[in-house]
Amino acid sequence: MPDSVLVTGASGFLGRYAAREWSRAGCRVVGIGRDPWSESEWRTWGLSEWLCADLSVETLSAIAGEPDVVVHCAGGSSVGASFHAPEADFQSTLGTLLSALEFIRLKAPAASLIYPSSAAVYGEVARLPIHEDDPLRPASPYGTHKRMAEDLCRSHARHFGVKVAMVRFFSLYGEGLRKQLLWDACLKFFKGEASFLGTGEELRDWLHVEDGARLLRIAAGHAGTACPVVNGASGVGTSVRQVLSCIRPAFPEAPSLSFTSVAKAGDPSAYVADCEKAFAWDWRPSVDLEQALGAYAEWFLQERR
Repeated sequence: MPDSVLVTGASGFLGRYAAREWSRAGCRVVGIGRDPWSESEWRTWGLSEWLCADLSVETLSAIAGEPDVVVHCAGGSSVGASFHAPEADFQSTLGTLLSALEFIRLKAPAASLIYPSSAAVYGEVARLPIHEDDPLRPASPYGTHKRMAEDLCRSHARHFGVKVAMVRFFSLYGEGLRKQLLWDACLKFFKGEASFLGTGEELRDWLHVEDGARLLRIAAGHAGTACPVVNGASGVGTSVRQVLSCIRPAFPEAPSLSFTSVAKAGDPSAYVADCEKAFAWDWRPSVDLEQALGAYAEWFLQERR
């Protein structure tokens, strides 16, 4: 077990859960990111130190010293935003990652990098479940930049000996997520609306963020210059209609679900992962989807009070 862990983007959705997971495992965790964050809050998430700053070799050196593990959660996180502002998404994803890799190369050569990638690298797929060796044909700038980020990790591993492990997350969810389907659905239900894009039969592979954070921690034990990559998912496909049906009961005034049959740009029709590689790391999802979706709706309602 490493002694010291640096989490970039630690104030973000995945970053704060990753920080708490490492802290609970007994590690000293420091974090860096661009969002202002009160000390009372970042300590609640297990951080020993927090720096609000842009990522660079200099800022990382100022807070991290020589960590055993760098968990790089900073970067772009929205397919939609990548269509509206592709340059910003490129800089957020590739620029921050390069800083983290260069920090390891120059200042902490013994450290491992754990990179949360995305299933968006696959794009529209020809078969299910999706295996890590399947072709990468991203359907969005976000997915393209994630694929480039994976290649950048492999480059630093090959040329400079940086140890890396990567997890391609599918549909991460959980309390604190303020974007994507669950958040948008709760906003609509709260306003008395219930019309959604698509058909409702689109399949997604959902993984609770606590299970995802645990997988990132386990991945550190497998990091190396071969840059192993695993799918971060449950291996079970659940339709959008089913997911929304689990949330809607928390909003008794919301109308019945309806769908426009108009597909959202960059969204594939079906994503279900082959998780055998992650399972071989002695990891399994543990959070029940239906119960966690209900908890998410309750969290949303508490946020609105």
